[in-house]
Amino acid sequence: MSTEIRMLSTTAILGYGFPEASLKAGMDRHPHVIGADGGSVDPGPHYLGSGKPFCSPIAIRRDLRLMLNAAVRAGIPLMIGTCGGAGGAPHLDLVAGMARDIARQDGLHFKMATIDAEQDKDSVKRRVAASRVKPLARQPALTDETIGRSARIVGMMGPEPFIAALEAGAQVVLAGRTSDPAPWAAAAMRAGLPPAPAWYAGKMLECGATPSVPKGHDCLMVTVRDDHVECEPTNPVRHCTPLSVANHSLHENSSPVHHIEPGGMLDTSDCRFDAVSDRAVRISGMRWNPAAQYTVKLEGVELAGYRSICVCGTRDPLLIGRLDDFIDSVRNEVAAKAAAFGAGPGSYQLGIRIYGRDGVMAGREPVRDAASHELGFVLEVVSAHSQDMASAVLGMARTNMLHTDFPGRLCREGNMAFPFSPSDIEVGPVYRFSIYHVAELDDPLEPFPIHYETL
Repeated sequence: MSTEIRMLSTTAILGYGFPEASLKAGMDRHPHVIGADGGSVDPGPHYLGSGKPFCSPIAIRRDLRLMLNAAVRAGIPLMIGTCGGAGGAPHLDLVAGMARDIARQDGLHFKMATIDAEQDKDSVKRRVAASRVKPLARQPALTDETIGRSARIVGMMGPEPFIAALEAGAQVVLAGRTSDPAPWAAAAMRAGLPPAPAWYAGKMLECGATPSVPKGHDCLMVTVRDDHVECEPTNPVRHCTPLSVANHSLHENSSPVHHIEPGGMLDTSDCRFDAVSDRAVRISGMRWNPAAQYTVKLEGVELAGYRSICVCGTRDPLLIGRLDDFIDSVRNEVAAKAAAFGAGPGSYQLGIRIYGRDGVMAGREPVRDAASHELGFVLEVVSAHSQDMASAVLGMARTNMLHTDFPGRLCREGNMAFPFSPSDIEVGPVYRFSIYHVAELDDPLEPFPIHYETL
């Protein structure tokens, strides 16, 4: 049983990068565990649906190589959750393949565990039939039809699979979709520390040095003891302050103080934030409330269609002065011409984002009387049928943005400037979230099989 555990997080997401000097400074403090979060649901459904990584594989490999060499040399565990950005099977395979290559190239020897998070559709249907899946965030009840349409479904594992892998002797643990703080909570609880500070430490470590000022993708050391945690960045240019740590603890939850995790809730409503130096902060007063029923979140996506986009802009004051009428004319022309080649109403969506007016917040923009001398447009077409149809409708939209006439028009050559050639960009498949539910589990390990190999 340990009285404390020191854990080093290198960055907010594997592939975001970190200074090598910060890693060395952290390793000089002899951490018991090193790791990083590998992804997030924040970038949207595309990465889960497509199976592609959120960060560049080149950047992921760079970060992983430095961390693997540091962990193996020090003889300490390395843990990464939500590998590859979304934590599906192809994302985990990508990072595991990198680890194998690096081990071979650098002469590293270790036992590695990979923990799958992708869920078999039939197993999810059985849970639904047993009334063990509940909707989140005002979602409808999950149906077999929705499950069948899904491109990929993952479960968000808790700390138990990481604990099992460490107990089995794995030095490197790579996991699919994971609750962001779970790997860190696992290491601390396995060391004999209480769940409350263990989960709070994970909350700090999941984003690297983000709890510090100035914020940046850098390394953070967190020491966990029985009734508190201490946070300190390893880069001397950064400082943890009571305000920066308290601010970070509020993020990414529907409640700023009640954090729902697999197996319970972390209650931070009575936390104290005390500076122990000009660079380190001690946090105490957190509580862990175990749940009566263990649950994990399910995330699933389905194909929504195919997207093409175009970027253009104008600084014509006459067009800008009657913009809404102009956009209405463009939409009407596109609808008529697209219908002629089979793209009828409901078969596509045309979006026109107007940057310089309300491109960020659209109808929720509170400033309605802003005047701009130039505007940027992002035209987006999503076709439910094919990429070719999306591009065909986009071509009509781009042409009519360029040539649609309006009263008082002086420039007869074209309304828009295009920064790129080709102007039309085929983005590819578009996914939407279709499963955002929780599943009740009797065994926290059951949906997350662990595979071991010696490298």
